[in-house]
Amino acid sequence: MSGFTSRNELLASRLPRFTRALHGVEKGSVNAIHRTRVASRRLREVLPVLQLDSDVSSKLSKKLRKVTRRLGSVRELDVLLILIDQLRESGRHPSRALTLVKVNVAQARQRMSAELTAKGMSEHLRRAARKLGRVLDALQSSEDTAAQARAMRWAVDARIARRAAALRTAIGEAGQVYLAERLHAVRITMKKLRYGVELAAEAGGRQDQSDLRALKRGQELLGRMHDLQVLIDRVRLVQGDLTPPNLVVWRELDTLVTVLEEGCRRLHGRYMRERPALVALCDRLRTKTQSAGALLDRRTG
Repeated sequence: MSGFTSRNELLASRLPRFTRALHGVEKGSVNAIHRTRVASRRLREVLPVLQLDSDVSSKLSKKLRKVTRRLGSVRELDVLLILIDQLRESGRHPSRALTLVKVNVAQARQRMSAELTAKGMSEHLRRAARKLGRVLDALQSSEDTAAQARAMRWAVDARIARRAAALRTAIGEAGQVYLAERLHAVRITMKKLRYGVELAAEAGGRQDQSDLRALKRGQELLGRMHDLQVLIDRVRLVQGDLTPPNLVVWRELDTLVTVLEEGCRRLHGRYMRERPALVALCDRLRTKTQSAGALLDRRTG
């Protein structure tokens, strides 16, 4: 199956990104936590197409899903701290309100980091890395057959078609009004499609990166909107916990919420302008992957 990346190459390109950052995770490094979480998602993406024993694949997917979820709790707080610093540097937002919120987020981050240590996260990561290493060794011991390569291609294309349809549905359900939860669902669905397209590009040796760039732009736009919304929720939490009550500080926090909500509305306006192109991309990906699957069937059947 010339032109197709082998199963062991797909896993070999992803596993080092996961293992390299483990030491940094143990130290609580912001960058290491982010890299490890992204790497865990990319490993989860490739596992189902490696044609492993179903029990092995299921257990590994479960372990990696736990990694993604637990590191995600810390990563969200890290993102909030970065966002707060950016807002402070702009000089256009109430400084005292931002300081109060930052203290709250930093304390939550410290608690979450301690919780990961208490639950033995480092050892959990290392066990997952060792098991993935054994899977890689097994895949490297033999070359893929034509049937295995064809099955992998079908699996990848079927996933893209399914996720493109899911994203189109999510975009439709989000409608044209700013609804944070529905837009968050669009972002998550878009992220899954992006990882699928990324895998297909590597597996099939495709050079066209335009779809990936479009999905990345959309994901970043919705991600920023989500970050602002999470920060709004955090500000409201701090506002409600003010002890002793302070009307001046409460109003400064309220002003911050207003500014953040305006930011969300502006980003939503940008999203609405890009929405038709995203819908067209979903339709194109569904058609392209279905056509590619049919062509592959004729060539290799």
